[in-house]
Amino acid sequence: MIRLSIQDIIQKIKNEETFEAVAEDYSFTLKIDAYVHYACGAVHDGHQFRRELWENCLHTEYDRWFEEDPETKEMVKSHPIVIAGMDSRFEYDLNRAPNNAIYTDAWGKELWKNPLSDEMKSKSLQKHENFYKVVFALIQKLEEKFGVCIVYDMHSYNWRRWTREVPTWNLGTANVDNDRFRNEIESWRQILEKIKLPNDIVSTSKINDTFQGNGYFLKFITEHFKNTLVLATEAKKVYCDELNQIYYPEVVACIEKALRTDLKNHAVAFYNVHKV
Repeated sequence: MIRLSIQDIIQKIKNEETFEAVAEDYSFTLKIDAYVHYACGAVHDGHQFRRELWENCLHTEYDRWFEEDPETKEMVKSHPIVIAGMDSRFEYDLNRAPNNAIYTDAWGKELWKNPLSDEMKSKSLQKHENFYKVVFALIQKLEEKFGVCIVYDMHSYNWRRWTREVPTWNLGTANVDNDRFRNEIESWRQILEKIKLPNDIVSTSKINDTFQGNGYFLKFITEHFKNTLVLATEAKKVYCDELNQIYYPEVVACIEKALRTDLKNHAVAFYNVHKV
């Protein structure tokens, strides 16, 4: 992996170069092993938190980890194109629009001892802006090259805060073209439901049950690119003990192994139906 400026990353995309890079400010990573008609995103995978913010933050490191989506990049790491955040959503949330990407409170608890200065906000929002400059260049290239594109927008969610049974997988489809992509949405739901998980974990999959797919990553791509389907895919955090901050690596590995084949096959089927 190499460290590159935003301008260099975008130029490499325009030139259709393969590369694996971290942004020069270490805010996100992008891997392109080959230019294919699909990409994977893990915008909440990051846990970094700028040191100059530590003393002013009322949330603990565990509080932040609890609301992030750890291991979501790991689940799709084998695929040719993967873009993932490295910074915590508590610094700035890549899945929110710029005007509300910086939290004042988080999940009912004040976040800062003192309000952030304009300088502190500006540093974070610049990273948010840079990320989306690269997302735009990437999807533009893929649509230009293939005519259509599909993006697997990977997230996870805490299930213990729910007072009812919730699905192992949730697809949020409120902001995509359900009429055009109905079959691909349903086939992806079925693929996820059939993943056999260890430790007697039952795999269930529903659409718009816990979340509806209202994230900015999905909305940004859908707004700018009419031939790209974004599948907001939420995994219930059965792959860790969310209360004790313990990972279950065998569960993550099982998901990654299943998606290595099933995700690719789904993307190929999508392309065969919708290619121009």
